[in-house]
Amino acid sequence: MSNPWAGLGAFNSCKKSRVTGFIFLIGMMMLLLSLPHGAIMASSGQRDLIPLQPIIDRSASGDVIVLESGLYSGPVTIDKNITIKGDPTVVVVNAEATSTIMIRSDGVKLSGFTIEHDTNEQTAAIQVEGNNSEIMDLHIQTQGYGMIIRNSSHAAIQRNNITWVGVDSASSGQKGNGIDLYNSHDSFIKANEITGMRDGIYLENSRKSTVQNNRLLHTRYGIHCMYIDGSSVMDNTGEENMTGAMIMGVKNTVISGNSFRKQSTNVHSQGILLYDVHQSSVHNNVVEGNRVGMNIAESSGNEFRGNAVLRNFVGIQLVLAEANEFTRNRMVSNVIEASALDSSNNVLMENYWDSFQGLDLNQDGISEISYAINPFYEQLVSRNSAYQLFFQSPGMVFLSDLFTEGREQWTTDKSPRMSMDTESDLHLSVERAAGSNLVWMFGLVLLGMATFIIIYMGVLRK
Repeated sequence: MSNPWAGLGAFNSCKKSRVTGFIFLIGMMMLLLSLPHGAIMASSGQRDLIPLQPIIDRSASGDVIVLESGLYSGPVTIDKNITIKGDPTVVVVNAEATSTIMIRSDGVKLSGFTIEHDTNEQTAAIQVEGNNSEIMDLHIQTQGYGMIIRNSSHAAIQRNNITWVGVDSASSGQKGNGIDLYNSHDSFIKANEITGMRDGIYLENSRKSTVQNNRLLHTRYGIHCMYIDGSSVMDNTGEENMTGAMIMGVKNTVISGNSFRKQSTNVHSQGILLYDVHQSSVHNNVVEGNRVGMNIAESSGNEFRGNAVLRNFVGIQLVLAEANEFTRNRMVSNVIEASALDSSNNVLMENYWDSFQGLDLNQDGISEISYAINPFYEQLVSRNSAYQLFFQSPGMVFLSDLFTEGREQWTTDKSPRMSMDTESDLHLSVERAAGSNLVWMFGLVLLGMATFIIIYMGVLRK
């Protein structure tokens, strides 16, 4: 007699097998999706990569190559005047110890596609050795440098996104720079976003260059410039770098409209550092929440005008800085407004110091009492940095108030402003009031909670 349950058992066994197979298939798909792009490529073999160099070799000077979506293999060398275009789904991959794209001809243009530079040697996703190059709208993921520009002129580098994709534990010395120029003049670097590199934008011996409207995040130095006479650094933003902008060894340069915030992760962090800078204009910048807002060392003949120095540990720090002019800058909510060491003949006029209590007898908005920068703290720390631990302790404040040695030599604003009353200062006043209101609201909430707890505990004890 046949078993009536045999068919049902077979059906259940088949059903279980299908469910198991379905679960296994889902698991494999999730594993593949979780793998990095390079690992997927390795598993599928090199046959999935389209060689890019033969496409370049077949082109003629002046050609425009539009790449279709796909994965292309590097490295490649461009030795003719051509244009290569793509979109982000066009990916050029390179894991060899050489630059992914080497440009050796003038007038080469690249735009739109993605580059994965998977080697941590001293190489770059793009290396330029020709003039009049245009590199725009690229997505660069690199374990080395983003771009290296050498002995070139009139390069236009705009709207590129450059990101470090190496190991998170790599030190800054193990990384490359985002955009690295040497002996490359008249360059135009605009609207790029650079994250996690050693220096975001590094220029050395590259004169008459423009660095404008770039965004620099989580780098050592967001912008690092050496010997860039006649250049402009304008409208850039940087956050959580060790230093926002380091400008060294320059003359006749404009640093304007930049915003550097939250550079405070290192004892040497600062918004803007000027070292050996002369006859330059530094105006309308915002440095906020840094360890030092502006550090000005061994610099002379510069004009500092209309800068907002907000909520830094030290607002402005002068060391061996002479014959500079500071006009209508705003120092707001800094722990130390300014410090000056061995800095003489600087002219300070009509700056606003929010901790200063002046006296305006003729109601012209300018105090008749001058504001002198007390060098006590700077001198003390320069002799023994460990004294920083006692900053704002009652003893330190008391000693600072007693210190009057050489007062006639102190850096002094002889006509400090009494208020921030211009249109350019309005947003600072609103922001400050909003911050104050938030603190008061938070304090009232804490007070209410504490009152409730005290009353509630008293009821329970009864």
